[in-house]
Amino acid sequence: MTVKKTDREWRRELTDEQYRVCRQKGTEAPFSGKYEPFDKDGLYCCACCNQVLFDSSAKFNAGCGWPSFWEAAASDALTYCEDDSLGMKRVEVLCSCCDAHLGHVFNDGPEPSGLRYCINSVAMNFSDNK
Repeated sequence: MTVKKTDREWRRELTDEQYRVCRQKGTEAPFSGKYEPFDKDGLYCCACCNQVLFDSSAKFNAGCGWPSFWEAAASDALTYCEDDSLGMKRVEVLCSCCDAHLGHVFNDGPEPSGLRYCINSVAMNFSDNK
């Protein structure tokens, strides 16, 4: 299911920080997010549409300042886009359901995937209902 909303609807439903990060491709300050030092068992869902993005079993401490995961909860939960902003070549991670900007993925994560999904806390909600 694809979620499509107007800019006005997103502004009304999201906090200012969620809107800046998720809809305007912003980034929260490192080590400031509520899920960076968080270690409960459950699911991380998109703050905009509530689609499940990551399972806590894939979370690890990368020391980068943002919650990090080595795999998505499902192969179709995320979409990817080249990001050449800030003079860097990166891969942007988006929610496949509502196109919310979540963060970036890098090839320096742990096995078995070797990936590090570096995700903004403000782009997610946590549910302990697995």
